[in-house]
Amino acid sequence: MQSLPAAPGAWPVDWVVPDWPAPGNVRALFTTRAGGVSSAPYASMNLGDHVGDQPAQVQANRALLQRASGTRAVFLKQVHGSAVLTLDSASSDGLQADACVTTQRQLACTVMVADCLPVLLSTEVGDVVAAAHAGWRGLAGGGLEAGQNGVLEAVYASFRALAQSGRAQAAIKTIAWLGPCIGPSAFEVGAEVRAAFVAAQPKASRCFVALAPADASGECKYLADLQGLARLRLQALGVTQIYGNDGSAPWCTVSNPLRFFSHRRDASSGFGTTGRMAACIWLD
Repeated sequence: MQSLPAAPGAWPVDWVVPDWPAPGNVRALFTTRAGGVSSAPYASMNLGDHVGDQPAQVQANRALLQRASGTRAVFLKQVHGSAVLTLDSASSDGLQADACVTTQRQLACTVMVADCLPVLLSTEVGDVVAAAHAGWRGLAGGGLEAGQNGVLEAVYASFRALAQSGRAQAAIKTIAWLGPCIGPSAFEVGAEVRAAFVAAQPKASRCFVALAPADASGECKYLADLQGLARLRLQALGVTQIYGNDGSAPWCTVSNPLRFFSHRRDASSGFGTTGRMAACIWLD
C-alpha cells in the first residue's frame, strides 16, 4: 500500500494513493481517519453525513478533501445496491446510487466506505473513470451467468454504453484498483451469503472458509474474502489488470483501528457507530 507524498497543508501523508498504471490524467486517492476535524468516535476525517456526526464537522472535512484534491467530490446516497450514476457538472450530492462514472474533468467519482470494498476503475486511455461501493449485497447481484448485474457488472455496462455512444474510446480496456475493506480473517457471514455468490459463479467457493458451528443449531458460518470475490467478478468481465488490496493484513479496515474506520468493529463497541472514508477518482 502506498501513501501520498508529504504535502503540508494539503493532505495527510496517511492518505492512500493507488499504486497502479493509470493514465497520467487520471488521479485517485483514498482517505483514512487522519486529517479531519471530527471528534470521537468520528475522529477525525469522517466524511459521512448520515452517521450522527455534527453536520458542520462533516462539511469541514468534505471541504478539506476538496482543497486537497483540487476537484469536486460528488457524494452519493449509498444503499448497497447496483445502480450507477453518470456524473456531470450539474450532479449534486445525495443522489441514490452505489457507483458513479464520468467523462468530465475535475469531477471526482466518490464512494464512502467503512468495511465495504471501494473499487476504482479507469479505461486504459483515460477517458472514463468510475468508483463503486462494493458491499457483499451490491457485489453479489446475480452475476453474468444469472442475467442480473451486480455493481461491478453495472459499472462495466456503463463503460461500454459510453463507448458505444461515442463519448469514450476503448471502454472495454479497463483497469481496476481495490481499496481497503474488511479482511478475510474478519468478515464472518452466513451460508446465504456464500450461496448468493456460488450460485452465480462456482469459483467463488474458494473465497469462503467454513467455521465450526458456534452453537447447537449447527448453523455454519464462513469467513469471506471480499476482495477475492471482487477480483473474480472483474476477471469474468475480462478485466485482468487489477491492483491494490490483496487480502493481506495492512488492507483490513477491522484490524487497523488507528488508520481506518470499521462499521463491524466500531458498531459493536460502546460507540455503536463509526465514520466513513472516501475513495475518489477523477480526470485531471
